[in-house]
Amino acid sequence: MKRKDEKMDVQLTRKAEEKLNALKNELSAYDRLIIAYSGGLDSALLLHVAHMVLGENMLAVISDSPSIPRRELQEAVSFANDIGARIRVINTRELDDQNYSRNPDDRCYYCKKELYEYIGDIASEEKIRYVANGTNLDDLDDYRPGLKAADEHRVVSPLKDAGLTKDDIRLVARHTGLDIWDKPASPCLASRIPYGSPVTREKLSQVELAEEYVRSFGAREIRVRHFDNRAVLEVNPVYREIVENNLSSIKKEFSLLGFLETEVKVFKSGSLNELINIDAKRKDQGAA
Repeated sequence: MKRKDEKMDVQLTRKAEEKLNALKNELSAYDRLIIAYSGGLDSALLLHVAHMVLGENMLAVISDSPSIPRRELQEAVSFANDIGARIRVINTRELDDQNYSRNPDDRCYYCKKELYEYIGDIASEEKIRYVANGTNLDDLDDYRPGLKAADEHRVVSPLKDAGLTKDDIRLVARHTGLDIWDKPASPCLASRIPYGSPVTREKLSQVELAEEYVRSFGAREIRVRHFDNRAVLEVNPVYREIVENNLSSIKKEFSLLGFLETEVKVFKSGSLNELINIDAKRKDQGAA
């Protein structure tokens, strides 16, 4: 991931420009700030704008966890280095927490709780009062148990507070010259494992290797759902032909990784959430 030197020829809508200015105003209110950085587009844009506003008074903290693909971590660190932002990589231990590893439907809460506790220690060490995450306005319409952990640790959400949606973020990122503006969403590897099925290092590794193999053919937006010895490969229709043309090789590689069966489906973000009562969970999330 690299930031291009010149802005792309993309004009902001008036509303998006107002939101970007609101974001800059939000960030300027903090004397010093830590950003809980994942390397995804949302937190990358937040990092970029915060670095523009705060400079050395901003620190990005990213977790080196088994649930984060090595490629994603490397690209995230490279992005921060390319724009000259301070970044610190930490090692979290959420897999040691049975509340997380047994994979309940609020697994993300325990992951974020662990992350924010580590970041809290860094904030105390660096004497930084505020921690921010990359939550945007659209995230409030999804089931995200991690938001409860953010509230408990008083983590601020500048993108959300400035009213930026996912579409706004892509537009602003493209306008400001970030070549990751069209980067597909990339949730953690644990999200590929159905709730109730334990999260293990072996499963996370299987998913990572399987997805990297499929991406090696040029398919960008894919997910490998882990159902023990069966893999469900979800593919954005744009890349369906690529997968079909290489399906024999993909199935062979998946078999070597331990998947005896491979099923191909149309990609659907958050498809495993359909197995739980999302409406009830959202109400619980809103009441937290």
